Amino acid sequence: MTFGLNRTAFPTADTALPGRSDRPFALPARHLVTANPIETSGPAGFETAVFGLGCFWGEEQTFWQVPGVWSTSVGYAGGFTPNPTYEEVCTGTTGHREAVQVRFDPGVLPYADLLRYFFAVHDPTSEDRQGPDVGPQYSPAIFYHSEEQKRVAEAVMRELAPLYPKPIATKLLPFTTFYPAEAYHRDYFARHPEAPYCRLVIAPKLEKARKAFKSLLRP
Repeated sequence: MTFGLNRTAFPTADTALPGRSDRPFALPARHLVTANPIETSGPAGFETAVFGLGCFWGEEQTFWQVPGVWSTSVGYAGGFTPNPTYEEVCTGTTGHREAVQVRFDPGVLPYADLLRYFFAVHDPTSEDRQGPDVGPQYSPAIFYHSEEQKRVAEAVMRELAPLYPKPIATKLLPFTTFYPAEAYHRDYFARHPEAPYCRLVIAPKLEKARKAFKSLLRP
């Protein structure tokens, strides 16, 4: 995970890295934790949400404990560079945020409840920093897939705004493309629970989420 980047603003379409036409790496077929296929929209009637909320190593893990979540994927969203690599995103010259894609069953987990959980597991008042991770790729965002998702997100943001001491900095942006991240970023907490970043940053965040949403989360 990269700390203290020099760039503090996103590039324009003209100044972003050019990227490439094909993905420069292979992906595993199934999610390590859920065992569900990674590159699929899920069963009929399921929906997709994409969030930027800081370092995706830990943010992916926070959604595994939520009933109604079918699968998750880490990647890059919101920028200009096609098929970026992690190293390119860390330069701040792709326009992408680190993001988590969530496939969920709205019959079990309404989008509004998923959004409330999303706001609980990141700092929505911080524009380009989440915990120790600093840079534009860590700035929080909701990437809406439909006008209905946009409407619900706007309502939830109005509902939650009075709870924070500063204005909400989390952006509400139209979804364009989600580029999956490299395999070594996937299921990171499940594969490296004793890594310093996991113990010092991710684990406390998970415990905070469990306490705040005790009635919602899986044991």
